[in-house]
Amino acid sequence: MTESEIRQIVRQALSNVAPEVDLGAIDPAKDLRDQVDIDSVDCLNFIIGLHKELGIEIPDADVPKLGTLNGCVAYLQSRMKGP
Repeated sequence: MTESEIRQIVRQALSNVAPEVDLGAIDPAKDLRDQVDIDSVDCLNFIIGLHKELGIEIPDADVPKLGTLNGCVAYLQSRMKGP
């Protein structure tokens, strides 16, 4: 899966928990929770959405790595390549 495809999946999962957000206005280097104003339940639903779409287990300890759009993409790419 390409970086672009993963980025699109991340954007879609984000859109599912925060449909009012303008995904084009998201700065990929800034904290997602600050930009889209999601709470912890929405954040959990976002992570579950990524898991369902990609089939990747995301341990609680790794959740901080998903703080930015770029971080999400880099983390998911590394997990898809295997351990």
